[in-house]
Amino acid sequence: MKKLQKGFTLIELVIVITIIGILAAIALPRYIAAQQDARFAKMQALYGSIRSAAALARARCELDIAAGITTTCATVAMDGLTITMTNRYPAANVNGPATLPTGILGAAGITPGAAAGDGITAALAGTTLTLTATGASVPASCIISYTSALANAAPVISLTASAANC
Repeated sequence: MKKLQKGFTLIELVIVITIIGILAAIALPRYIAAQQDARFAKMQALYGSIRSAAALARARCELDIAAGITTTCATVAMDGLTITMTNRYPAANVNGPATLPTGILGAAGITPGAAAGDGITAALAGTTLTLTATGASVPASCIISYTSALANAAPVISLTASAANC
C-alpha cells in the first residue's frame, strides 16, 4: 500500500503567495487614502470647533459685559478654564499656566501635541496660531490658522487642507 501524502505542492504555494501580493498591492494605497481622508476630516472638525468656540466665547464676553461683571472682558470662564480674550474674542496663544490651553485652544477644548492624542501640533507666530496635522503628506497644505481679532473685527480663521495633502 502507498502512503497518501498531505500538504501543498510548490505550485500551489507560489499561487497563494502571488494572490496575497496582488491583494496587498491593491489594499495598501486604499489604506493610505483612508488615513489621508481621516486627517482631512479631523482638520475640518477642528476648524468647525474653533469657529464655534470663538462665537461662544464672544457671546460669553458680551453677557459678562451686559451683566456688569466686567468692562474690558480680558478673560471669560468656559468649562472650568479661564479663556484669555483679545478684542472680545479668544486670544491666539498656545499654553497658559501649567501648560493648560487658555486662548482659542482652551475654548475649543483642543490639546495639541503628540502625547495629547489630538494628532496636531500648534505653533504661534505673533498673533497667528497655526495648527498642523501630525503625519500629513504635505504638512504645509494641511493647516488651520487662527489670527487674533483686531479692534472691532472678528478673528480670521482659515482652513488650508485637502484630502490629498492631509
